[in-house]
Amino acid sequence: MAHDAERIARLPTGLELAYDTFGDPADPAILLIMGLSGPLNWWDVAFCEQLSGNGFYVIRYDNRDVGHSTVVRGANVRRADLVRAFVAKGARVPYSMSELAADGIGLLDHLGIEQAHVTGISMGGMIAQTIAIEHPERVLSLVSMMSTTGRRSVGWQDPRLLRHLLASSPRNLEQYLRRAERTWSAIGSPGYPLDPVESRKRAAETYERGVDPAGTLRQLLAILTQPDRTERLRSVSVPTLVVHGLDDRLVHVSGGKATARAVPGAELMLISGMAHDLPTELWPTLIDGIIRTARSAKPVTEVSRRRPSARPARRAGTR
Repeated sequence: MAHDAERIARLPTGLELAYDTFGDPADPAILLIMGLSGPLNWWDVAFCEQLSGNGFYVIRYDNRDVGHSTVVRGANVRRADLVRAFVAKGARVPYSMSELAADGIGLLDHLGIEQAHVTGISMGGMIAQTIAIEHPERVLSLVSMMSTTGRRSVGWQDPRLLRHLLASSPRNLEQYLRRAERTWSAIGSPGYPLDPVESRKRAAETYERGVDPAGTLRQLLAILTQPDRTERLRSVSVPTLVVHGLDDRLVHVSGGKATARAVPGAELMLISGMAHDLPTELWPTLIDGIIRTARSAKPVTEVSRRRPSARPARRAGTR
């Protein structure tokens, strides 16, 4: 299926989001939202092509502070700020989970898409849940993977992973590659080991797109200060699939279970051997789940699905 070149969406907020698409714009849209510090290329091209090949218009993008999207300047976050946010409420943040959700809606507006199926991973799952809560008229179905509700008593991290999240910034490509290898070894799926060649290739592509450690800290602060969505998730009425690996050390499986309990009628898919990544061996299961959930949604009419695009797009450039 057609893979359109990367472009930039200029949002009314002044932010620019880098994105690309797969498939026919006339097909129902699937918005893919990646997690903490994850650029759009963490959604593998072949994964997206398999979704689009099943009759969907697939959109992946860089969140703010990632890759070719806007880097938020003048809002430095120190590691001490993260510690304070973890132990106390009321911390001041450069941006919130609601603002990250509004970015996704802004991208749909830019593309002239009225409604979409929304899928998110980890922080992307938090964003997807927030979109479903705060913009329910825009969401046809929801898939939340390896994520949580924002309640502190569920979805916790293994304390031994904190050194990976708060490690010093790499100064060059080789340092970044070594750090990425250590991180994915710590959070990757034990039942589906990563191919070291493919893992190193993706890490190099990520570094080339642009890595901003300060941006990662800002996103971490948005995660730590997110609200507990449990009660508001009870208002979600679209078909919902919650996917979680039973071996996830970064977001404990209790986060996925709590999400599924909160959303009425949600399907919970727990996968043995899966942790906090997308093993190629599990793509058929995950893609089938996304498609099955999307196809169980109420059909959307052509009139209600699309709105006039707010502005022309251009190719992505440098940061």
